[in-house]
Amino acid sequence: MQSLKKPRNTFSSDRTKKAQLTGTLSRTVAFLIVLVAFAVVVTFVGLPLVALFAYGSLSGFLNSLSGSQVLVQAIQLSLVTTLTTLLLVITFGTPVAYFNARHSYHGKRIIETLIDLPIVLPPAVAGIALLLAFGRRGLLGQYFNLLGINIAFTTTAVILAQIFVSSPFYIRQATTSFEDVDLDYERAAHTLGASSAGTFFRVTVPIALNGLVSGALMTWARALGEFGATIIFAGNLPGVTQTMPLAIYSELDISLDTAVYLAIILVLISFAVIVTVKVLTLKEKGAAKEEKSILDRGPPPADS
Repeated sequence: MQSLKKPRNTFSSDRTKKAQLTGTLSRTVAFLIVLVAFAVVVTFVGLPLVALFAYGSLSGFLNSLSGSQVLVQAIQLSLVTTLTTLLLVITFGTPVAYFNARHSYHGKRIIETLIDLPIVLPPAVAGIALLLAFGRRGLLGQYFNLLGINIAFTTTAVILAQIFVSSPFYIRQATTSFEDVDLDYERAAHTLGASSAGTFFRVTVPIALNGLVSGALMTWARALGEFGATIIFAGNLPGVTQTMPLAIYSELDISLDTAVYLAIILVLISFAVIVTVKVLTLKEKGAAKEEKSILDRGPPPADS
């Protein structure tokens, strides 16, 4: 009997070794595939950025900041228009986001889809739509024109184009942040005699603040990088409508150095925005986990 069992044990051992070898080989192949995929993605994204930063020098960058009027004007105009855009988006977008987070109504999905549409809408289409709406012969612009008010190809057009393409980023994030605020906190504040406005600014906003700031930063960054809708609706007039992306486009044929340094500034700003948003998101997740752990522990035992 023992002689019959040995071949079976040997056969079982061989199968085990083959299975282990196959498993090791499979894991190795999977690791190599993932490694190659990471290498391709990182190289594809990182190489153009490395080339951008390797082109110029720090001294050339500083000289451009002080000596290039086009660069200085583009930076100033971009800051003024994007900060104005951000202020308007927060002012009008916050009530919309809060109402959508707290109420259901007929046509809500249509409204939400309409708000989100500029995210996927081609920038050229956005520019043409704005021109047909607010241009001199536009749907609404013709009436402004009768009053002597011209919007197209002005700084106001730059702001409107930035609002159109960037507002969904804030409204979407703000809506999600308000939805994450537990209604019990607001009910408790009302029970203690707080008004609706007091509850909103003292309870709801502080809890949702990280998400609101993240949405505001993404909105500002999107407005700062806007190009397509702006060049069609506002034009490319230095000092009037030529923001940083438009200045890059213009300077490519005039001064490549200026175009590169403007691009570097936009890359640094974009990187800072992404890092800040990620930090705020991690803080928000940490706060949510801490709150959940406190609720799971329950109230402390009463003193006997």
